[in-house]
Amino acid sequence: MGTLKVLILVMILGCFEPIADGLGVNWGTLASHPLPSKAVVQLLKDNGIKKVKLFDADSGPMNALAGSGLEVMVAIPNNLLGVMTDYAMAKKWVNRNVTGYNFNGGVNIKYVAVGNEPFLSSYNGSFLNVTLPALQNIQKALNEAGVGSTIKATVPLNADVYEGDVPSAGKFRTDISDLMTQIVTFLNQSGAPFMVNIYPFLSLYDSATFPFEYAFFDNNGSTVTDNGIVYTNVFDANFDTLVSALKTINFGSMEIIVGEVGWPTDGDINAKAANAQRFYAGLMKKLAANTGTPLRSNQYIEMYLFGLIDEDAKTVAPGNFERHWGVLKYDGQPKFNMDLTGQGRSVTLVPAKGVEYQPKTWCLLNPKAQNNMTALTNNINYACTYADCTSLGYGSTCNGLDSSGNASYAFNAYFQVQSQIDGSCNFDGLATVTTQDPSTNGCNFTIQIVLDDSFGLRVTVPVQVVLLHVLVSVFLVMVW
Repeated sequence: MGTLKVLILVMILGCFEPIADGLGVNWGTLASHPLPSKAVVQLLKDNGIKKVKLFDADSGPMNALAGSGLEVMVAIPNNLLGVMTDYAMAKKWVNRNVTGYNFNGGVNIKYVAVGNEPFLSSYNGSFLNVTLPALQNIQKALNEAGVGSTIKATVPLNADVYEGDVPSAGKFRTDISDLMTQIVTFLNQSGAPFMVNIYPFLSLYDSATFPFEYAFFDNNGSTVTDNGIVYTNVFDANFDTLVSALKTINFGSMEIIVGEVGWPTDGDINAKAANAQRFYAGLMKKLAANTGTPLRSNQYIEMYLFGLIDEDAKTVAPGNFERHWGVLKYDGQPKFNMDLTGQGRSVTLVPAKGVEYQPKTWCLLNPKAQNNMTALTNNINYACTYADCTSLGYGSTCNGLDSSGNASYAFNAYFQVQSQIDGSCNFDGLATVTTQDPSTNGCNFTIQIVLDDSFGLRVTVPVQVVLLHVLVSVFLVMVW
């Protein structure tokens, strides 16, 4: 090959820097209008992402993943943990959702996630007695199916299962210490990793006194010194607290995978695209350098970013930011610059291709409608009960709208969730359709994507009206 050809080849290959093999993403589907599964799989491949973590074993994503070569973690939701304590049911689940895809051109399943953060304090112990038996039964079923040597069952756990004022003082939470010892012992015996979800954003969200800079890898502020080790960011401190907790039960060298890590872009005063971009830039640089953490230095940490795409039908019980964790918007378009190679290049993720949108029609408050405050309040509450209004909350992207803008945003959100069907922009005569985009700088009035044929209209109806809806209504009454 001539010298010129070699130089050209090197230049071409240099444009496609590989991302780390240990980097994956969480693919959640709690959206009113999910992107078509095949489009998501192509999106993953276009961005060089080789690992994906699911929150169930839904046939739509699974069928799309077949033949892709992507490494997959399927999951058993918390509400099925009790069912899995029956070995016959666990065996059926494995046969259907694991070995059923184990064929040439099938799905490359690596892990089965048994539950998701089942020991959260907010669950009040609901899953304490069923998680370990479910884990044991699933691994037993995998073994009996002949795939247990390559497919491992584990439990994604929240970082609240351990505690410690400094990393070296890490220990498992007192109320679940014995249970955690049993689970870790079983994971070690089966050759499965410990999986933990670490969220620096939540450290900031949960404490008004938490130092802002300490949440980021390029911290310019507070540090923590522990036995001569200087911790410059909360991720490293959190991870090493877990390492210490494992050491206290004699499993200090156990493999740890970070099942979820990320930063939301809306729904809270600190949930901004700029903060997310900064956080991910630091994280990717850290991964590229294989720096590890002080107690696990010079090691690559396998992790799954949370999440891939925004989910407008997630519960907002933890906070309005829950629907905005995606590094991509609801339609698979990038939110900010992000270089998965960790080189800090000014690039974005490759967007989803072939996305079909609803017509460019919006639903707004009719300026000619009579101002019946009771009817207006009731209709806004109704709209925000069935659609996502979290961007209207304090510190969010659309918080600066006036009262008319708030009403229009709510009406349009509902109109789009209903796929713009006839009658969905009425609201007792208070609304009207328009073809002029009402979006403002920073506040986007969504045009939804066309609902894929493989999905039904997937709108989650909350048990209670979210506090945000009440606050919006009160605000409207005050300023109308």
